[in-house]
Amino acid sequence: MDFMRTRALSLPFLCLLTTGYLSAAEVAPPPETPKRPVQDSMQGVTITEDYRWLEDGKADEVKAWTDAQNARTRAFLDGLAVRKPIAARLGALYSKTSSNYGGLISRGGRLFAFKNQPPKQQPLIVTLATSADPRTERVVLDPNTRSKAGATSIDWFVPSLDGRTLAVCLSDKGSEQGTLFFFDVATGRQRPDRLERAQFPTGGGSAAFDARGEGVFYTRYPSAGERPPADLQFYQEVFYHRLGTPQSADTYVLGKDFPRIAETVIETSEDGSRVIVTVANGDGGEFAHYLRLSDGSWTTISEFADEIKAVHLGRDGQLYLLSRQGAPRGKILRLDPDTLKPGVKPNLTNVPVIVPQGDGVITEYRALASQLYIVEMLGGPSRLRVFDLNGALQAVVPSPDVATIDGLAGIEGHADDVLFRQVTFTEPTTWFRYDPAAPESERLTATKLRAVSPVPFADIEVVREFATSKDGTRIPLNILKAKGVALDGKNPTILYAYGGYGINMSPSFVLNRHLWLSNGGIYVIANLRGGGEFGEEWHLSGNLTKKQNVFDDFIASARHLIDRGYTSPAKLAIEGGSNGGLLMGAALTQAPELVRAVVAYVGIYDMLRVELDANGAFNVTEFGTVKDAAQFQALYAYSPYHRVNDGTKYPAVFLLAGENDGRVNPANSRKMAARLQAASASGWPILLRVSSASGHGIGTALSERIAQQADVYAFLFDQLGMNFTAPAEPKSGKKRKGFGLELKVRLGR
Repeated sequence: MDFMRTRALSLPFLCLLTTGYLSAAEVAPPPETPKRPVQDSMQGVTITEDYRWLEDGKADEVKAWTDAQNARTRAFLDGLAVRKPIAARLGALYSKTSSNYGGLISRGGRLFAFKNQPPKQQPLIVTLATSADPRTERVVLDPNTRSKAGATSIDWFVPSLDGRTLAVCLSDKGSEQGTLFFFDVATGRQRPDRLERAQFPTGGGSAAFDARGEGVFYTRYPSAGERPPADLQFYQEVFYHRLGTPQSADTYVLGKDFPRIAETVIETSEDGSRVIVTVANGDGGEFAHYLRLSDGSWTTISEFADEIKAVHLGRDGQLYLLSRQGAPRGKILRLDPDTLKPGVKPNLTNVPVIVPQGDGVITEYRALASQLYIVEMLGGPSRLRVFDLNGALQAVVPSPDVATIDGLAGIEGHADDVLFRQVTFTEPTTWFRYDPAAPESERLTATKLRAVSPVPFADIEVVREFATSKDGTRIPLNILKAKGVALDGKNPTILYAYGGYGINMSPSFVLNRHLWLSNGGIYVIANLRGGGEFGEEWHLSGNLTKKQNVFDDFIASARHLIDRGYTSPAKLAIEGGSNGGLLMGAALTQAPELVRAVVAYVGIYDMLRVELDANGAFNVTEFGTVKDAAQFQALYAYSPYHRVNDGTKYPAVFLLAGENDGRVNPANSRKMAARLQAASASGWPILLRVSSASGHGIGTALSERIAQQADVYAFLFDQLGMNFTAPAEPKSGKKRKGFGLELKVRLGR
């Protein structure tokens, strides 16, 4: 049984709120949606669709239709008795949660970090002493002071090598259309420099200071007039800006030969003598690397075909390369930059292998004065191993069996000390310090940068099982549940997955899951092909024409949970976002009988037109293109929008999108909602929620995130027939800390 329910009688501060089984709650008919057939011919196939007109988000009739859909969704969700108490509970949880730190960088004798500090709407940037003690914290930039509603967010930041100046990319309303600003670290004062077009959601953005902190190398997109309007979010190049000068005086550095869909990251060595530029060829996992030599000239380290995934400048002055050529799980090479010549690419077949491929997938690494730290993925969980610079294993750093380790950060002034982040499904983030020179029993210490959950997860266990996919591949499942739960098929269960871009579904602590788990729910995260949990082979077996493997893996995961008695089709919900939203669309159209409810965030559903959007062009290297016959056949075969069939009993579906989304066009959600509403014969609701306050999810204000979560949980509790247990309000009538945040959530958005 779940944590809260088993204690409802013994702990006086809990009360039981029963909403009853509301899956038959009335939902108004959807707004009238005219069918206006449009035909296309692709690869000899004639394709007809009825809702092309919904793609024009600026058209008055589309805005009116979207408003009507939002009003219908709002009326349904606000009419559920469970929605307000869920919103209040979420508000209370986030109000009481501790601060959380991320993205640690050591510069100028101090640490820079992101700090999440609920109930603040957006994370801020702080500095800390290298002891990583929060008592030494000082705020450098709080974007919440720039917008009370939390509309302004930090895309990324980079400090100068001396730690005196901070470059920060800021954008509004989750748009990820960022401008680069500069701040004096000592005073927090904003400098006059302002670099436009440094960041877009298509190729992202990056910057790195020069050795003296006098200027930055940064990514810049074309300005109007430099390229056709359709190309203004493409053709990213690297420029140099000297602080105190106008952007018009900036000098071109690199990038005229980069692909149209370049995604560029810039890194400076600790002494500033060298600069590395990493260029991704869209989102498919191909990278090229360029090095600025000490004399200021540039040379190519690797090209896309070389399968070098990352290049890192070690403290010993050497280049450490992560290669997957002939090693899909990764190997580490070492290259002396002093042997490189301007414009001459090295022969990488002659570069020595320092750490050969092992059983884990190398995801992160850092070479310090005498130690090489390597994080390896083991099918989802990860571990940290320590080598000397010649590749001899020194230690395996102790960690829980199912944990994520990341965020490796060397500390200036300490030759080989490293900071890293550790998190599990049931324990929030703790930053650890590892000192290889200390006595063995003292090498690993927890810093005081430790998040604390406002509610215990002690009664929650994590079980790792394997489903068997259609072709026999074993698919890991991470099952979060209350200890001792009965496998009787009656448990409301959420199955979540992603399966794309080589992205790993690693253990993570998500506070709002407590609301689900403590009310009898089970939460499952599947490690599907298309991700990178088992290396590049795992990724490539789930992209392009092999994308159907991802959907087969997910459907097999659902069947495994049903067959093992964790749940049943009447109690199973599925959830995913972006590429995971595509997964939701494929699952609900290919196996609607397995699922009772679907939640899809910012999803891709029309796979035949996605490449026409700006960011869709970056996805071609992952999904494929309709211009290729074989890839078209694969795309058309699974495209969710085209696989919806009239008269089918589809599960209840909740589609969420953001109007400011520059990664996935919200037209996908509009069209998919219209098609499902016209086709479904189940009588269960097909809901659409389009937020004007968010984009793809990055940079969304806390209040909007909580409002979305409240809507989703209310929908799922309703559709799966769940009761909700909420804590009682204090009898004194006094407002709890954070009540203002809860009030905003109760009122809706």
